[in-house]
Amino acid sequence: MNNRKVSLSDLIFMALCCDIGIVSKKLIAPLANIITESLHIPGGIGTSFSIMFVLVGAIIVGVPGCATLMSLVQSMIAVAMGTTGSMGVFAVFGYVIPGIVMDICLILFRKINISIIEKLMFTNALAGVSAALSANVITFRLKAPVIYLYISVACFSGLISGILGTHIVGRIEPIIKKERLNRQERL
Repeated sequence: MNNRKVSLSDLIFMALCCDIGIVSKKLIAPLANIITESLHIPGGIGTSFSIMFVLVGAIIVGVPGCATLMSLVQSMIAVAMGTTGSMGVFAVFGYVIPGIVMDICLILFRKINISIIEKLMFTNALAGVSAALSANVITFRLKAPVIYLYISVACFSGLISGILGTHIVGRIEPIIKKERLNRQERL
């Protein structure tokens, strides 16, 4: 990450990532629900997949605080669309807490020499766990051992989503970098 200014195209890309995250959660929910209902837990798979798009946006834009801002925007979109599930307006916290966790991870991982796949896997897994914990505090209030299973599923799906996010970043980042270079040359 660097301390560059955020351009209009960055803001549009961030908004697109927020939208894709919300839509993807709705698309993956039926399949994810089959798995989580068989385990008798409330979720964790769709959320980790959804927040992966916030992480992809934060990695590509590369500005500190980007994930928190994107998760705040994503929460407002979800509240406005009525797609907050059982959390209602408290979903804002359920969305923002993983964004904060992502930003903290990205700052810490900047000081550690790890690969992009490790960075995305661990960041998305920790954000997924924080989303599960915040949902549990806000709504579910699960007891052990169910909460441990819920957190484990959120962590595992976060790791898998992080791997997928790495591939998405690998495809999109060169295009974004080329666009930034072209814009700098025009200035």
